[in-house]
Amino acid sequence: MSDSTVKRRKFRALAIISILLLLIYAKNLIERQSFRSISSTFTEVYNDRLVVEGYIFEISEKLFLIQKLIDHCDIGYDYSRVINEIEDHEKGILGIVEEFEKTKLTDQEDAYLGDFKEIIVNDLNIKSYDLLFSDSNGVNLDQVKLYDQKISQARQDLDGLSKIQLEEGEKLISKAKVLINRSQIWAQFEVALLIILIIVMFLLVFRKSEETKGVIS
Repeated sequence: MSDSTVKRRKFRALAIISILLLLIYAKNLIERQSFRSISSTFTEVYNDRLVVEGYIFEISEKLFLIQKLIDHCDIGYDYSRVINEIEDHEKGILGIVEEFEKTKLTDQEDAYLGDFKEIIVNDLNIKSYDLLFSDSNGVNLDQVKLYDQKISQARQDLDGLSKIQLEEGEKLISKAKVLINRSQIWAQFEVALLIILIIVMFLLVFRKSEETKGVIS
């Protein structure tokens, strides 16, 4: 066999090996990016969905306590106690809303949360217990009903926010599944490349041995 033929075969073999190594390296880069995306997705599921669902639950509890105080405004609570308790619950809600606003919000979430915050700040801010109850007239049913309507509206906003958490959470989980499946495909691709690389190396060594053997004999 001529030297030029041997050199051509070696060049082709080295070219194939180089291409395979580059493909494996590129695959590893893609794999790293994929793992970062998966990690980021699960972090987002936790921070922006599961934690937020906890916020919604806490807000809902405090809203229930506000409604309970409003609906039972004739059970003997004194003015300062009822108003202070309602104010404390409202401050607690607004504190949670501030944490909520720091998370990654969709446009729909932003709209629901903005409407909810407006109700708490403007519509449920009770300045005087006399608006709800007085010794002379008893319970102001119209005012209580008005507050109840606003609380119902606030609950609808919370329900909308809770529904979004489920929808967005499902989207993120689906995204994670796609990334994981893609990662598995790349892993199989890498195995195939390694097998081809081994075959090429084997053929290169085997042919070289055969050629050397033929020259010696």
